[in-house]
Order: sequence, then C-alpha cells, then structure tokens
Amino acid sequence: MPLITLNFQVHQPIRLANFQPDGISRDVSCYFNSGLNKMIFEKVRDRCYLPTTSILLELIDKFKHEKKKFKVNFAITGVFLELCEKYGKDVLENFKQLVKTKQVEIIGETYHHSLASLFDTKEEFIEEINLHSQAMKDFFGVRPKVFVNTEMIYNNVIGRIVEDLGFKAIFTEGAERILGWRSPNYVYVRKFCFPDDRSWEERIRILLRNYRLSDDIGYRFSAMNWDQWPLTADKFAAWLSVTHGECINLFMDFETFGEHQWAESGIFWFLRALPFEILKYENLEFATPSEVVEKLKPVGEIDVFEFSTVSWADMERDVSAWLGNKMQQICFEEVKNLGKILKEVKNDELKKVWKYLLTSDHYYYMCNKMWADGDVHKYFSCFSSPEESFANFMKIVADLKTKIFINTLSSGEKEIK
Repeated sequence: MPLITLNFQVHQPIRLANFQPDGISRDVSCYFNSGLNKMIFEKVRDRCYLPTTSILLELIDKFKHEKKKFKVNFAITGVFLELCEKYGKDVLENFKQLVKTKQVEIIGETYHHSLASLFDTKEEFIEEINLHSQAMKDFFGVRPKVFVNTEMIYNNVIGRIVEDLGFKAIFTEGAERILGWRSPNYVYVRKFCFPDDRSWEERIRILLRNYRLSDDIGYRFSAMNWDQWPLTADKFAAWLSVTHGECINLFMDFETFGEHQWAESGIFWFLRALPFEILKYENLEFATPSEVVEKLKPVGEIDVFEFSTVSWADMERDVSAWLGNKMQQICFEEVKNLGKILKEVKNDELKKVWKYLLTSDHYYYMCNKMWADGDVHKYFSCFSSPEESFANFMKIVADLKTKIFINTLSSGEKEIK
C-alpha cells in the first residue's frame, strides 16, 4: 500500500527595494520594499493562502471520522511568518488551526530560506535551522522532526549535519542522477562515510520527491498543450494507484493553488476532489513524513557528493539557479565575506539584514538562463532583468558595508581589515 505524502513549501521573500544610495543616514529599512511586500502578500493571500487553507481545513474535517484520514504537511519559512504577522494574521490563524487538527506535520526548514548550506563552514546553516525550529515551537507549539533544506538542496555533508541535529529524515529531489535505475518511491538512507560512521538504522532517512507527479499539478495543470490536459482528480488518483513503490512524495509550492494555477483553471475543484478520489483506492493512504519513516524500512543508500549537489530547481536540478553565473557568484561571495566581518560586530539589526540577503530568491532573480527555465525566473522577479537585480543587490551590499564599518568605529570595536 503506497503511502502518499502531500507536502507544500510555504514561502515569501522579504523583497529588496530599488535602492538609490544618497549617503548613509537612513536606517536599514531602506533596503526593503515594504510597499511591494505588502502588495504581493495581500494579492497572494486572497488568491491562494486563505482559500487553500480553508479548503484543507474542510477536507481534514470531512475525513476526521473515517478510518483513512486526509493529511497534509507544510515547510513554512520564518520570513513568511514575519509577513503573516504584518499583513495576514488571518492566514497565520488558519495555519495554526490546521496544525491543531493533528493531521498536519510541520517540516523543518531554514528560517530565512537561506543559501547558508552552501558555505564552506556550516555554523550559519545550523543557526538557520535552529532559528526555524524555535519559530515553529513559538508559533505552532511543535518542533519539526523531518527537514527540507532551502530549494531541496542536498549533499552528503548536508545530510550528516541535519542528522546530527536530531532530524529523522530529510527531503530532496528524486533526480535520476542520484537514483540511477532506482525509484524515488522508497525510503533511503544517507551514504555511509568511511572509515567510521553510524549504522544503517542510525542514519537519517532520505525521502525523495516524485517530481513528475508533483509537477503534473504544480506546472502542467493548466498547460493546454500537454497531452494529459485536462488533469482531473480521478485521473491523477488512478495514476497514483498504479505507481510502483512504497511511498509517493508529492511536494510543490503552496502557491500552486490560486496563484501559479489560477482559480479559473479548476485547481481548487481539483484539490477539493483529490482526497476523495485517492482514498477510493484500497491501496492508497495519506501519511505524514514521520509516519512514512516509522512504517517503512530503507531499501538503499543515496550518495551525493558536494560537487554534485542536488536541488529541485530548473532542468539541471543543481545549484545553478542561484550560483550559475558570475553575477550570482560575486554577490554570494560578497555576502559570505560580510558574514565573517559581522562576527566581530555587536549589532543585531545589521546581522538580521545580512541574513535576509542570503534568502535564495535574490540570487534566483539574477539567473540569466534561456528558454523555459529563464521564463520561470522572470515570472518571479520584480526586476526588469538579471543585470538590474545584480546591480541593485551590489548597491545594497556596498551601503551595508559602510554601515558596518561606521558601527564598528563608533562602538570602539577592533578595526575592520
């Protein structure tokens, strides 16, 4: 009986302002476009967050007395919760109500949807994870047991660090280059590290996203040139019922519902019908990731070297969506070096700004790939071109450097070299 996990990434970045430096007298709020953040959040709140969470609450309630329950899971970033507190307390309340049903699992993430896992040293990555875990405890009263890194970025080192922090499992992309001939629809473990490592049973479980089935909903649902259009709930459930394996992990952006796929496409009707159609099949059942890990034994190892780090982005499913060109690499190195300086600075506000600058979205907007992947990057960006995004980011970094330098001198700390 395949276990179905239905997982959603819930994230909005704190978007950067079109920064025009005119001295250093202004506070750090000038780096961020509060008007745009408010406008986009409220638009997506009305199109996606409120209607989709309301539908999920209704569906969970309809199945609460059934033997087979409807269950969903969320990876909610800390920056999304910050925006909720400003512009969407009703959205936050709906998520709290969902968690209270006990049919929802909260998945661990990085607080700022950060690229810190790609640093040479991992202290900031660990801090991001701990910040997120504390936020989930504060907002929802739970500490995550399963983890998904920013954009599903994964390699053996990341797996070991997350394991050391006590997580039972980690999600990543079920890409062919890490699976070979194998299926993503099973539980795996992290690769054994010589010469001395934990036993098979002690190593973190790896849950792999079935990207084909996930993207059928997330990307192809409204594509009228797709040979399977229109996608209906009964058709999708039938596909799941004949899919080989022990677990099918569906993972997509929460904004699939109502924002990426508009209400006019029928996406909400699809969502309303999906649990009923899936649970008609005796061999299908919804589960949380923790339940999958508890019920299923791993069937093999997943080995991902640092030089072949995997993600769920673009056709390459690597880190080129954020670090694939010189502009992105320059910005990443600048911010990484700023972090070394900030270790010596006693100013939490400046450190918070620095963490915002590590949010993956800013680097995503600088991607200059062509064809379909390029179109996706353009869709999400608030800048007219990757070059404009790069220039704007670097102006903010330069201004922040000046603020750090002045703060250091005024506080009598040791001189920055």
